[in-house]
Amino acid sequence: MRAAQIEIQHLTKVYRVTEREAGVAASIGSLFRRRYREVRAVEDVSFRVAPGEIVGFLGPNGAGKTTTLKMLAGLLHPTSGSATVLGYTPWKRQSAYLRRISLVMGNRNQLMWDIPPMDSFLVNQAIYDIPEREFRETLDELVDLLNLEPLLRKPVRGLSLGERMKCELAAALLHRPEVLFLDEPTLGVDVTMQQRIRQFVAEHNRRHGATVLLTSHYMADVTALCKRVVVIHHGRVLHDGQLAALADRMAPFKLVRLDLDREANGLDAGRYGEVLESDGGKLVLRVPRAETSACVARLLSELPVVDLTVEDPPIEQVIDLVFQTAPGETARTV
Repeated sequence: MRAAQIEIQHLTKVYRVTEREAGVAASIGSLFRRRYREVRAVEDVSFRVAPGEIVGFLGPNGAGKTTTLKMLAGLLHPTSGSATVLGYTPWKRQSAYLRRISLVMGNRNQLMWDIPPMDSFLVNQAIYDIPEREFRETLDELVDLLNLEPLLRKPVRGLSLGERMKCELAAALLHRPEVLFLDEPTLGVDVTMQQRIRQFVAEHNRRHGATVLLTSHYMADVTALCKRVVVIHHGRVLHDGQLAALADRMAPFKLVRLDLDREANGLDAGRYGEVLESDGGKLVLRVPRAETSACVARLLSELPVVDLTVEDPPIEQVIDLVFQTAPGETARTV
């Protein structure tokens, strides 16, 4: 096994937050006596990421994804546990470490609002002390990959969300980081721009071998970029393994879509599989994976089939099944 570029061992982050009732009396009382409760944002998380891997880091809102990325980027200290990235302890925030990583958050803005992106790029060149030749080579590559030329001299406040996200990615990559943390990089952008950002991340990984840890609520991002996923819920890892293996284990069935040359009314379709949809001559059946071939053969021989397709269940449904795993239960696959 290759040495890990990211290695996390039993990482835990607990917040102590205040609580009080609504109203003036409660507000005054909280000045003298406060109530606290603990929020376990991340609990006993362990996983490794090898050089050059693109790993999807998935979970519902509040699962602990962003908190984990912030610890790995050095923005937060853990309550307990350890982590190394490129051999460094992230929260020590050593200059040599920060020069080799980058964090992009879809809901945060690192570009200066009132000036063009090009000026922010020049600021980053100075911060990271990037040699002029290397800066120009990298900038030319990013401009070409992301089609940034029309945007470089427009004030950031005049850019659309998708245009701004492309510029944010460029700003984060000018110093050629070896590890890239992407937190919802396609958040709020349209479908076309999502596709362009995915293509860019894949191409950047191919050209430079950058290691990528990606969070996203858009499953298209994950299926397009990640062979492996780490699924986290209630701060705990529920699954760490291949995306295909997760689908096989959590949703061991196939969807068979049928177009018949006559109405399906009166047809006993239930003897072929579980009927999910029935509309005129169109049927959708759910069939156990192991029985799919035999079922398809029966359907083709016994019914007037015009068209038939066999599909895996949508990955959103698979991930939802993982989220429904009991908090104390593990669902890890290697």
